[in-house]
Amino acid sequence: MILPIVAYGAEILRKVCSDITPDYPNLDKLLADMWETMYSSNGVGLAAPQINKDIRLFILDSAQIFEGQDEDEKGEYPDEPGIKGVFINAHITGFTGNEWSYNEGCLSIPKIREDVMRPLKVTLEYLDENFVPHTDTFTGITARIIQHEYDHIEGKLFIDYLKPLKKKMLKGKLTDISKGKIKVDYKMVFPK
Repeated sequence: MILPIVAYGAEILRKVCSDITPDYPNLDKLLADMWETMYSSNGVGLAAPQINKDIRLFILDSAQIFEGQDEDEKGEYPDEPGIKGVFINAHITGFTGNEWSYNEGCLSIPKIREDVMRPLKVTLEYLDENFVPHTDTFTGITARIIQHEYDHIEGKLFIDYLKPLKKKMLKGKLTDISKGKIKVDYKMVFPK
């Protein structure tokens, strides 16, 4: 089932989320719905707060980015061909590598894209969909998506990394999003 995406301005997008246990109700269905929602919205990642759940859960499919690359772009990022994964109760344990800029967007903040600086590599502890624990280091585009989605479960948004002047320039667009004065080709729910 395709779920509505929570729009910028909703309180849940600013909430630090809680860990879950293996007996979380209907987790398999929730994950299936999140994958369907993400793909139908043309996203590469989706965090639980974006579908109005205040739990530490996000999914990503960075392989989509590499599948769509032109031949001359191949080999540009160290994490090629990308991954598809579920991250439950994730906690970042460290960052390494130089920060680099990449143009980010967010399903909860449609039609706004901005360059954001993030470290090249991120290490995190997390559980997969079977609640098997992992500690892995990710790099490149995959690391960036993980950091973006991780921010969601920490109550942060990519626009928080922008300089004050840039945020001021976006204020009108952000207000329009929060008031539902925007057209997108996926289901959204706007703050009341």
